[in-house]
Amino acid sequence: MARPEVEALREQFRLRDVLGMSSVAEMRDAIEQLAVIDPTAPEIQRERINAGGAEAEWIRPPGVKVDHAILYLHGGGYVIGSINSHRALIARIARAANIQALGVDYRRAPEHPFPAPVEDATAAFRWLLGNGLSANQIAIAGDSAGGGLAVAMLVAIRDAGFPLPACVVAMSPWTDLEALGEAYVANRELDNMCHRQGILNLARLYLAGQNPRNPLAAPLYADLHRLPPLLIHVGEAETLLDDSTRIADRARAQGVEVELKKWTDMPHVFQLFLPTIPESIQSIAEIGAFIAAHLS
Repeated sequence: MARPEVEALREQFRLRDVLGMSSVAEMRDAIEQLAVIDPTAPEIQRERINAGGAEAEWIRPPGVKVDHAILYLHGGGYVIGSINSHRALIARIARAANIQALGVDYRRAPEHPFPAPVEDATAAFRWLLGNGLSANQIAIAGDSAGGGLAVAMLVAIRDAGFPLPACVVAMSPWTDLEALGEAYVANRELDNMCHRQGILNLARLYLAGQNPRNPLAAPLYADLHRLPPLLIHVGEAETLLDDSTRIADRARAQGVEVELKKWTDMPHVFQLFLPTIPESIQSIAEIGAFIAAHLS
């Protein structure tokens, strides 16, 4: 049996089914409570900017390097979530890597369906390139939908002829918008957050009738050749587990350097929802070390 904190989180999502809520506004309000539950440390410097047309925010723990940057893409199924809900997590990763982070508040569905988030992510990357950073001074990171978006934007910038960043980190990435992984059944009783019906509803809102296998929407189907080193952390108790293992296999088969770590008993994006447990602390430390090593 998982430890009490993990069981309590599962019960919380069983009692309050965020993805099953009746409206997008209600889902958004629920996830924004993360900023109250897990507030950003007061010493973190924050600066709102417009990054090439994309709303963004610099997040700088004291003393971090400002000659490199992490471009961070938050999760939330392309419908919910924001820098506000994820700021504390972004700050912890920035601190662990000793590098400033630029969080992107990309446009969300249903108001702005695919490919708006991909456009905003790539715009922010191009903005960094035009404001004093070279590609090898930038790392890309994201969780859940943001993890899938991180891979998708790399494909987009590669195909557009831009230089690629030093590395990419994906925590529990959402890469298959049809929810075909076997873990949706095998882990259904362990993951009350990301049930298949809710995931498919988010995909419907994001795609707005477009092809669910478009490689920039579902990077599981993308050509991944020549992408930079990829680190994936995923919980073994997730319904989205196969989204991580399948894209890791595909990336390796296409010559990408991949590190995949599966965490026993951990739920979806445990680093965000259970920030004080040892696994989250260790995961963020490993993510920070991976980024720092590739930006050194």
